Amino acid sequence: MEVTGSSKKMIATQEEMVEAKVPLPFRDQCAHLLIPLNKCRQAEFFLPWKCEDERHVYEKCQYELVMERMLQMQKIREKEAQLKAEKLQPIPLIPKTANA
Repeated sequence: MEVTGSSKKMIATQEEMVEAKVPLPFRDQCAHLLIPLNKCRQAEFFLPWKCEDERHVYEKCQYELVMERMLQMQKIREKEAQLKAEKLQPIPLIPKTANA
């Protein structure tokens, strides 16, 4: 499964995510990191200091996805601003002659 507009590829399959009971909002390009994190959390009774490495890797992946989306949105806004600026150029009141 490929996500359009993203440089990261989906590693976890739908079957793996269903089997691991990953909630729908969390089924993104970082789901393959969330599965072992959740297993670690359950094994360690959700003690926050037990699965720090897995959590750090997962949060870094999420951060990179957010930054990528922000850059894409910035490019879209710049393109829209450029089109708007081109559209609002004033029409000259006195036309230029060919020999002037």
